[in-house]
Amino acid sequence: MNEKAFNGIGASPGVVIGRAYLLDRRKVVVAGQRIEEVKVKDEVARFKKAVEISKAQLEELKKRFSKGLGKSHAYILETLIMLLEDKMLVDGTVKRIKDLRVNAEGALKETIDAIGLKFDAIEDEYLRERKHDIEQVGERILRNLTGHKQESLADISDEAVIIAHDLAPTDTLMMRKDKILGFATDAGSRTSHTAILARSLGIPAAVGLERITGAVKTGDVVIVDGIHGVVIVDPDEETFLEYLKKQRRYKYFEQELEKLRLLPAVTLDGDVVHLEGNIELPEEVASVAEHGGTGIGLYRTEFLFLNRPDLPTEEQHYQACRHVAERASPQEVVIRTLDVGGDKIGFGGVSEKEANPALGLRAIRFLLQRKDVFKAQLRGILRASVHGNVKILFPMISGLAELREAKMVLEEVKNDLRTEDVPFDENVKVGIMIEIPSAAMISDLLAKEADFFSVGTNDLIQYTLAIDRANEHVAYLYEPLDPAVLRLLQRVSQAAHEARIPLAMCGEMAGDPLYASILLGMGFQHLSMNVASIPWVKKVVRSVRMEDAVELAALVMRQPTAAHARKTAETFMHDRFPDLMAEL
Repeated sequence: MNEKAFNGIGASPGVVIGRAYLLDRRKVVVAGQRIEEVKVKDEVARFKKAVEISKAQLEELKKRFSKGLGKSHAYILETLIMLLEDKMLVDGTVKRIKDLRVNAEGALKETIDAIGLKFDAIEDEYLRERKHDIEQVGERILRNLTGHKQESLADISDEAVIIAHDLAPTDTLMMRKDKILGFATDAGSRTSHTAILARSLGIPAAVGLERITGAVKTGDVVIVDGIHGVVIVDPDEETFLEYLKKQRRYKYFEQELEKLRLLPAVTLDGDVVHLEGNIELPEEVASVAEHGGTGIGLYRTEFLFLNRPDLPTEEQHYQACRHVAERASPQEVVIRTLDVGGDKIGFGGVSEKEANPALGLRAIRFLLQRKDVFKAQLRGILRASVHGNVKILFPMISGLAELREAKMVLEEVKNDLRTEDVPFDENVKVGIMIEIPSAAMISDLLAKEADFFSVGTNDLIQYTLAIDRANEHVAYLYEPLDPAVLRLLQRVSQAAHEARIPLAMCGEMAGDPLYASILLGMGFQHLSMNVASIPWVKKVVRSVRMEDAVELAALVMRQPTAAHARKTAETFMHDRFPDLMAEL
């Protein structure tokens, strides 16, 4: 036996041991071919028929799985169906067939590639991963165009660990939990819909392993550690027994976390902490409550803008925000205004590629230039505010002038609605994201004019340390416990508390149990995260005393390097949460 280990990304927690089933999910290889003018009409019809077949297949899947999954997961299929109706995808392909006189396969591939380039430039990792959905929908259309049948996971009759190059969300939906133990893929990330669905369904998974399919044969014994993103092929006896113990321990710990789901997030000495969810689509609200969350700390609105040739209307903003507000009521819903640039949403003459989009015309900067876009969104949000506990969040505020200008636009919209006798919450709270070092440095000034702060650590860390998280050469420098980052967080916390405004965090740091005690000790009362992290963070909150958290935060703040700070945090956690740390 020749043991081999592979390291990737932990996409869905859990440890599984079983026999591998190598699934062929290689992409259909197609070539663009020139066609004669007389064949253009037939080629367009052939493409549209493949789209309709694809739509019917997904509608059937939605019908079949909605009862068992519930609406909190069926939204993923709704998203894929919506993409099959997308004008940029469908009309763009038809236009290429007609203008370039190429076959449907070649035109579709070019269209998908062009849309993919728009998504590649998006800073937000979650939104960037929606490119994966476009590719999966395109692959389904291509298979229907070319007659390639796809093996169904629903047909697998024996227990197995699925090994594939990549998996679509529909693949995950077809997994029978009594047969599919877990999966591992060459491609993928934690923020793909496939990974999100795996976490929701409790299917352990590791992704981004790059070459796992080349190292595994059907029938091989494999171990998938979905916590750490490790896959071991043909383990020796010692490794096998070690992971068998880990598997049993994790299942026990999972059962213990489930007991906390309906319990409040309160420290041992009585301090209440609000654990909330980050969502992208209205249908995700239910999943937050299912995981024990109490409200929506970040509702991203970008998906209303992306991958469409026109702007979302005020009514579309209103309906989406109302849907979230009503479902979450009486819990709060923090709605973030548009957080990408005009070059990513393809309108308004801002189509040229910026040299450095992370530092360019995006978020509040773009909205203040295109106030028509800003006002339409604000009108929709304000109209929805009467249907629940809605708050507005402005992203990428860098200084006081931007905040004041944004608030002026909001007041103009409020006055217009009053004149039109359109109801809205007159007391709607307005907060800002602290994600730029300049905002953190003048947070004392901003706190006087904002109703609340929400710290976006993903960008704050990136901008503070001057690194690109997606660049493998410097990704190791992305460290939330870097002294510079911690000092900025402390400064923001002090400003918020002196101004007596709520302090929240909605970046990835908020969902990591290792940092939970530190953040409590620094004064963060609201932590918003991906829903799968809520039970883990709740475990820490309910097992720590606030006085100990304050002491830990002070101790971490005194450390000279990120490595020292991390060691301090890990020692604290190991002393108090040995079981939890064994699972992280």
